[in-house]
Amino acid sequence: MSERRFNFQLHHTDGSARAGELETPHGNARTPFFMPVATQATVKGLTPEEVKGVGAQVVLSNSYHLYLRPGVETVAKFGGLHGFMGWDGPVLTDSGGFQAFSMGPLRKVTDDGIGFQSHIDGSRHNFTPELATANQEKLAPDIAMCFDQCIAYGATEKRYGRLWPGYPSLGETMLQRTSIIAYWRIERAGFIRNRPGGHFP
Repeated sequence: MSERRFNFQLHHTDGSARAGELETPHGNARTPFFMPVATQATVKGLTPEEVKGVGAQVVLSNSYHLYLRPGVETVAKFGGLHGFMGWDGPVLTDSGGFQAFSMGPLRKVTDDGIGFQSHIDGSRHNFTPELATANQEKLAPDIAMCFDQCIAYGATEKRYGRLWPGYPSLGETMLQRTSIIAYWRIERAGFIRNRPGGHFP
């Protein structure tokens, strides 16, 4: 991931709504913007030129799927996702936490991360916040998402309070190391706390 941190310029507001411009190492994007999903480094059915042709500014890829196939090391050989997919605009990568969590009986949440079986070949893997960060560094996006610990609907307040050791400090580390949008969301017994921009408890 680029060492250059992103900047955001606020241009207009209307109540709680706002419009601005996000500056990244691979160009600027006017907000709000729609991100086509290039889960496995391709927007299905469209070439990079066609994606730009419909007005897309930023594409979204998923580090969980790219970790399993073709592998983040393979993508890194092309200099990251931009070279691998032939896209010269901004790229955002998801951490893969939700995808690993959604594996249902094929996954197990531990104190260190998420252990799971690949939906492709059944091989076993363990995603930790540190590994998710390393994977995204090899994919070299402009914006990376902090590894999310997903909790099932209906969980108790006690369960919401159990976070991986060092998880908040990992977010601060990611903010120091790379361009990142860190989004922290905790729901507990009737209240929601949102902490955008890397402001951790």
